[in-house]
Amino acid sequence: MNGKKLLLCSIVFLLMMMIPLSHFDTVQKSEAFSPRVLQKGSTGDDVIELQSRLQYLGFYNGKIDGLFGWGTYWAVRNFQYEYSLNVDGLVGSETKAKLEKASQFNKQWVHEQLRSGREFTYYGGTPLDKQTKKKDTGGTGQQKNNQQQNNQQQNNQQQNQGNQGNDDTPPEPTSVNVPSGYSQNDIKLLANAVYGEARGESYVGQVAVAAVILNRVESPTFPNTVSGVIFEPRAFTAVSDGQIWLTPNDQAKDAVVDALNGMDPTGEALYYFNPATATSDWIWSRPQIKKIGKHIFCK
Repeated sequence: MNGKKLLLCSIVFLLMMMIPLSHFDTVQKSEAFSPRVLQKGSTGDDVIELQSRLQYLGFYNGKIDGLFGWGTYWAVRNFQYEYSLNVDGLVGSETKAKLEKASQFNKQWVHEQLRSGREFTYYGGTPLDKQTKKKDTGGTGQQKNNQQQNNQQQNNQQQNQGNQGNDDTPPEPTSVNVPSGYSQNDIKLLANAVYGEARGESYVGQVAVAAVILNRVESPTFPNTVSGVIFEPRAFTAVSDGQIWLTPNDQAKDAVVDALNGMDPTGEALYYFNPATATSDWIWSRPQIKKIGKHIFCK
């Protein structure tokens, strides 16, 4: 009798242990995304997660709204390209798995921001308490510091001129004001790149090349410095073949200054290519904005 009771108690104990273990296993295996394939036109919470994960990695800088539009579509394609996936703009199991592995998603926090009607960013490496308003696009910290220094230099120059009165003594020399807070080294490097990439193009075509570089500096998808953008691997032919080190002419320098002061004939393009020499299928897939000279400019 004692043996039977012991056996029965053992069975009951094992059954009780299996219930919570089974429940725990189910919770752990719950999927982050829904099973459906996401594509342009899709809506819902899983699109919110998709946009959040893409923005966390820097591929998407649009509004997180749960609407799979063109911005989300091209962000998906860029992610697929960078992670060696099939570039089709469709978010199936393989793309979802890569996104889950490469990014983080705080569902509760993101949905709280949306319910509160807040505008926010969701870039990786930035604390959540710093992401409750739009990403500041006023330039990088270095650019702002440079601008503050330039403003101070201008103030000092004005004070020197005001204190001179009838004194014929020339004012102390000051640094030339740099448009948009970029350094003289940035301007020189930009001129080198423009001359190396587009010295055979019209003046507008040269401004366009400079504008693309500056658009990349301001985009979260690219490095946030002029040198970082220009020397990014395989980004510019002039770097690969050494023409970046040719001495730029005055036209290239003027084109850079115009671009720094806001001239952008490309319509905010991030890419350009020469259709006569381009061999990448991917660059042809970019949405084209316009053609200027020999270059096609794309988003």
